[in-house]
Amino acid sequence: MKRRTFPADGSGSATSAIPQLGRVLLTMLSAFGFAHSAAAAPLQPIEFSEAVHNLGYIDLYVAQHAKLFEKHGLTVHLTAAGGDTQAFAAVLGKTAQFAVGDPTMVEMSRERGGPGMVVGTLVQRAHYFGVSKTVARITDPKAFKGLTLVTSPDPNTEYSVTKKLLQDNGLKVGTDAKIVEVTPGTEIGAMLAGRADIAFAQQPMVAAAMAQGAKVVFDFSSYMGPFCNTGIMVLPEYAKAHPEVVQSLVDALEEAARLTYAKPDYAKEVARAEFPDLPPDVVNKAIDMELQYKIPAQTLPVDRQQWDKLISMQKYLGNVQGTLAYSDVIDNSFSNKAAKTAAAGAGVTVAVSK
Repeated sequence: MKRRTFPADGSGSATSAIPQLGRVLLTMLSAFGFAHSAAAAPLQPIEFSEAVHNLGYIDLYVAQHAKLFEKHGLTVHLTAAGGDTQAFAAVLGKTAQFAVGDPTMVEMSRERGGPGMVVGTLVQRAHYFGVSKTVARITDPKAFKGLTLVTSPDPNTEYSVTKKLLQDNGLKVGTDAKIVEVTPGTEIGAMLAGRADIAFAQQPMVAAAMAQGAKVVFDFSSYMGPFCNTGIMVLPEYAKAHPEVVQSLVDALEEAARLTYAKPDYAKEVARAEFPDLPPDVVNKAIDMELQYKIPAQTLPVDRQQWDKLISMQKYLGNVQGTLAYSDVIDNSFSNKAAKTAAAGAGVTVAVSK
């Protein structure tokens, strides 16, 4: 997927991709007349798998368009996998070094003796909105009784939180309320076609449905509160062999997370470039809602309470045993360092695109 990018100030400079020590050396060489423009270190290519292309991942797209990966010496090729399972499978199969999606996949893998670890949070709340043309706003989840709901398939997070919502409120799936599972990204279409009363979906599909007369009748971000919805996943063996690459990637995403909230107009510009087929006002509305509900990560370290909330839900649903320690799955060393560095810096300045 080819993307227009809107660079941050200074990100296109010849030295932006060179590590700090290299920049110091380059300065010294320049002073003595030995430096050449070709001295810039080559960028490290990275394959990155995202579960589904959606605006919950706006921090990731901001990092791309602001050239933050290049600033930290990386060039990232992003591919949408089509679901959480598929995204993590790309890491397991080593066709991607990193993936973002439901971090439960790592817990499941480790419980079965497999590899995987989570090095950061990308989405800090359940970013699913219930959208309908026929149902009124739902404040008591028991009102889902008798309704048909459409979500992405089990074990995607969208399905998991919906099933848990029903069961928590005494509703039996298939008897008291029905869940229709469809391909991720097609939930709204199924609702508009009359297959369900309510579609649970992500942005910008939600804003697009609102533009067609649908209304948001429920939101998981408010219902569940802070929640480790999406993690940055990598193989431990890769992180051990290439710690500098992991650190560079996490550094870029930490800067992007702060940039998203500091410069919402820039985030909208990026979002419009990522979804050029949607009307600009629809995409702008989607970003407004993402930031209003504080859905994208504001900082990357995985919060212990948010992680425990995720695992508690997945254990309740029978997807994991929940026997692993937090430290068995989470490595916050990279994200803690990135957050500390970003907090000490002056921030990222965004250039006006032309």
